[in-house]
Amino acid sequence: MKRAAFLLCLPTPALSHATDQAFVALLPTDIYITAGVAAVALTVIALFLVPDRVVQRLFASRSRSPRTGSRTATLTSLAAFLILAALVALGLAGPRDPLSNLMPLMFWTVGWVVLVSLSGVLGNLWRWLNPWTGLYALIAPDWRQRPIPESWGLWPATGLLVAFTGFLLADIAPDDPARLASFVAIYWSLTMVGLLVAGPSWLQQVELGHAICGTYAKLTATAPNGIGGPGWQVLAQLPVATGVFALTLLGAGSFDGLNETFWWLGLIGVNPLEFPGRSAVMVETVSGLIGTLVLLFAVFALCVWLGAQIGKTTEPFPKSFERLALSLLPIALVYHIAHYLPSFLVGIQYTLAALTDPLNTGADLLGLGEFRVTTGFFNRLDTVRPIWLTQAGLVVFGHVWSVLLAHRIGLDLFGTGRRAAWATLPLSLFMIAYTFLGLWLLAAPRGA
Repeated sequence: MKRAAFLLCLPTPALSHATDQAFVALLPTDIYITAGVAAVALTVIALFLVPDRVVQRLFASRSRSPRTGSRTATLTSLAAFLILAALVALGLAGPRDPLSNLMPLMFWTVGWVVLVSLSGVLGNLWRWLNPWTGLYALIAPDWRQRPIPESWGLWPATGLLVAFTGFLLADIAPDDPARLASFVAIYWSLTMVGLLVAGPSWLQQVELGHAICGTYAKLTATAPNGIGGPGWQVLAQLPVATGVFALTLLGAGSFDGLNETFWWLGLIGVNPLEFPGRSAVMVETVSGLIGTLVLLFAVFALCVWLGAQIGKTTEPFPKSFERLALSLLPIALVYHIAHYLPSFLVGIQYTLAALTDPLNTGADLLGLGEFRVTTGFFNRLDTVRPIWLTQAGLVVFGHVWSVLLAHRIGLDLFGTGRRAAWATLPLSLFMIAYTFLGLWLLAAPRGA
């Protein structure tokens, strides 16, 4: 049940991400992991040799006239509100099977997997598709609002991200249609109240969809006010705790993968072939999530501190920590995409089947005819290989991207020349080690 809820967003062990692991074990994953780690290590070495201007050009940007599109965004948001209302109604009164109900399928597969992934490539899609701003524009109150202090930054959203990850990993049935619909309805209501009371600052600093999609959107080449190399927006002045939020995204995603491995289940004393259920390991799961975040923050802080000593920077430690944490965003994004790729390949089929027959009555609204969901590509080595290599390639690409981005930030913090390369070396070594971890997580045996 746990595997399906997180990797397939669906509650069927037979469709879990683990179905391809037996064939992954037949691949020369040790060779692939070694090659991936070597690629990141060679990138680190190259930064000691290439001129600073080469890295600076990678993230160069130019400004352009802002494009707001506020009227269009209002219309798309109103449409999203109506769709969400229909999904909540389906969740409460529609089919009880999460495989047939559009509420969990749209939330987990389309929202959590697809929308979040695309925001790191196409920009902040949640700005157009959120179900609040359109309604807010129609009923914008005249009374005086009390914006959230800017000094809070993304700290409120960071707390919500930890809570959401806990729900994702530890709740007994996060994909139950009625249960999920109730949570979504409550969240929508509280967010709408917050928006009416605090205005847009609530969306910018508290609402989780805006925080996740907006943060990943900083990696895109285009923005309303400029265009440049992917990641150039990370170099600009960002809200307080954006780096902390990025680091939390990475830690939450990492534990999501670790939580499914035989290694973790053995560590907490659970037989992966006789998983006792989520409720039996709820405390261990939540503790593991918190522990992973604490460990990640501690190790990262140590790397930043060592770099500051090497680079002899005069910048305050919190500023260096915050800015360099943003360099980990590419790793968090590509791991999210790679981790959920098998889920998407199955979940999107169930979503399509539910769209053509939303009430599970045998209808065929889309005219698809006889439509059967298949997982056969997990049972053949020649199809599992390209899936796993795509995942591994994404992870390696993201780490190389992060190494380059960290060096570019280091040029601002520590100065030009090899000084920046030496000062970011502890962080680069951290990223090399994280490359190994990410690839190992993709290849590790899974259970539960």
